[in-house]
Amino acid sequence: MLKKIGIGLAALLVLIQFIRPAENNSNDQTQSIGTKYNVPKNVENILKTACYDCHSNNTTYPWYAKVQPVLWWLDHHIDEGKREVNFSAFTAKRLAIQNKKFKEIAEQVEKKEMPLPSYTNFGFHADANLTDAQRQTLIQWAKAQMDTLKANYPEDSLVLKRPQGK
Repeated sequence: MLKKIGIGLAALLVLIQFIRPAENNSNDQTQSIGTKYNVPKNVENILKTACYDCHSNNTTYPWYAKVQPVLWWLDHHIDEGKREVNFSAFTAKRLAIQNKKFKEIAEQVEKKEMPLPSYTNFGFHADANLTDAQRQTLIQWAKAQMDTLKANYPEDSLVLKRPQGK
């Protein structure tokens, strides 16, 4: 009985290797954050290393993504990350949302909520572990982008408005 269960599980693991989601790889940069905002080279390097795998349309997959069901889990994780902020489609959002995302970036990096500990634990993605200096660089950059928006646009265009009656 246990042998049959083992064989069935092994067969299932082999079969699911052929069911793969589309990879998150696009070179379309027409709405990327760098098309509208100043992204200095040092900030761009931090974003590419620590953020873009989950928060852009171009993921560099680790070796273990070739094994199912790991790729499904990673794909779900990437979809969630892009729903929160997608640096590849950043400028497609309304100004108020862009401003809010800069605020969230600063807050989450400062609280060490990003990058997610699950992303950097156990030596995986060790290069995404941010130093205190890198954290300060990202925080200052995000706040500077908010200041630039505030200086160039009416204040009411930078605030998300709640729908009437809710």
